[in-house]
Amino acid sequence: MFESITQSLGKAFSAFRGAGKITEGNIREGMQQVRQALLEADVAYDVVQNFINSVTQKAIGEEVLKSLRPEQQIVGIVHQELMELMGPVDHSLATRRDGTSVIMMCGLQGSGKTTTCGKLATRLKEQGYSPYLVAADLQRPAAIEQLKIIGAQVGCPVYSEDPRTSNPVQVCRNGVAAARRSGAKVVILDTAGRLHVDSELMQELQQIDTQVGPDQALLVCDAMTGQDAVNSAKAFNDALELDGVILTKLDGDTRGGAALSVKAVTGVPIKFVGVGEQLDRLEDFHPDRMAGRILGMG
Repeated sequence: MFESITQSLGKAFSAFRGAGKITEGNIREGMQQVRQALLEADVAYDVVQNFINSVTQKAIGEEVLKSLRPEQQIVGIVHQELMELMGPVDHSLATRRDGTSVIMMCGLQGSGKTTTCGKLATRLKEQGYSPYLVAADLQRPAAIEQLKIIGAQVGCPVYSEDPRTSNPVQVCRNGVAAARRSGAKVVILDTAGRLHVDSELMQELQQIDTQVGPDQALLVCDAMTGQDAVNSAKAFNDALELDGVILTKLDGDTRGGAALSVKAVTGVPIKFVGVGEQLDRLEDFHPDRMAGRILGMG
């Protein structure tokens, strides 16, 4: 992951090492290589511009220009800026001490949303909760069966209704009511996805948001779609005021643009990342570790 951007950044930093004396000109030239590396990684253009401007201003400071190891100073500045770009992050799910907490999961078809519901349920079980899953993705009947299979694997109940005679808002309301009757402390709503963002999807989600009042709204994004993931995150956030993003497929051949752009574009933090198909492969997102990986530091 991130091999191309890591190599490009390494090339830019090696130019500083071979420059002898670091000048403002050296720095600006090196930052152009960094800029190109970020754009090639599918980082949003405005995000790249602001990032490069901020790094350049700090890098041409007197402290760096007079440093014995200026390239290390510059790498440190880039590392810090990357962390600020992606953070800070709150990994909590705002679960209530009393009553039942409701988490609404949303995302486009193909993002791994239903599987991620299972991963989140697995995580909650490990924390001592007994999660309750609600199959509210009526657009794709296979999603209901998929969630039932996942529920059986995790060991938690799944509420569902016949998609031919129900609507998503009704399913969510009835599902939350059933969860409360069972004594469940956390409910996860697997809401409908589409192949693209459309007004019908957003209206449906807004109705669930209004009538059910989830405590958290989390968006599942496919990291491999790059800038498209960022654009969909912005659209969902404009409609719902998201509480967090979960990036999936971050273990694949992703260029990293979504991880670097989502927080800056939407203001919504990446809370978790999916790093495999297994239901226990959901990890906390750590901006410092991600920045280190991007810079080839670990």
